[in-house]
Amino acid sequence: MRLKDKVAIVTGGASGIGLATVKTFVREGAKVALWDVSDKGIEIANQLVKEGHQVVFTKVSVGDRDQVFKATTDTVKHFGRIDILINNAGITKDRTLLKMSMEEWNDVLSINLSGVFNCTQAVAPIMKEQQYGRIVSASSNVAIRGNYGQTNYVATKSAIIGMVKVWALELGRFGITANCIAPGFIETAMTDAMPEEIRKQSIAHIPVGHWGQPQDIANGYLYLASDEASFVNGICLTIDGGAAR
Repeated sequence: MRLKDKVAIVTGGASGIGLATVKTFVREGAKVALWDVSDKGIEIANQLVKEGHQVVFTKVSVGDRDQVFKATTDTVKHFGRIDILINNAGITKDRTLLKMSMEEWNDVLSINLSGVFNCTQAVAPIMKEQQYGRIVSASSNVAIRGNYGQTNYVATKSAIIGMVKVWALELGRFGITANCIAPGFIETAMTDAMPEEIRKQSIAHIPVGHWGQPQDIANGYLYLASDEASFVNGICLTIDGGAAR
């Protein structure tokens, strides 16, 4: 098992890519702290525990620093350490530049950017003391190519690419790696809401001819969180089927 006895935090772990990641990690031997704002995480954690896995759910909004730091302390108390942080939680509130409100701008930055900062700042001292850690954050391929109506979302996902490069420099000497993944179009509840015409247009620009599945991204998280990626630091791994840049 590639993550045997490792302790992982997965934010946004109650649905979509996050849920696929939680299930993948426990299959690979990890003990998982599932963080999410949705109470669905309770049922998910309970089911995984029944299946023999070590999983604990905590209701956390990553944009709330107090909640994040308390959940970090509770995770250490429960499992004894934190080896892996998967900054997966994210939201969208799309609007064109001329129509976007400050509330829409701030809400997306709070979760997608400040949330990543909060979680990483809370966990990094623990990893430093251990002299070991894997930090993997969710960017997006739109960070590279842009996307109509997503000024706020693209701003956060572009910033994450820069932040992990800084963290790679700052934390590498403590045995901690920091990387990110840039997913393309993935079949999740977030993308299910897209109009059918937009879906068809997006597929036309993907050489493999279809959208990805949450498992595709979970597999990327697994690689970067494992010891197989011990010499991978400060990169952004794009998983998008070769979508046109």
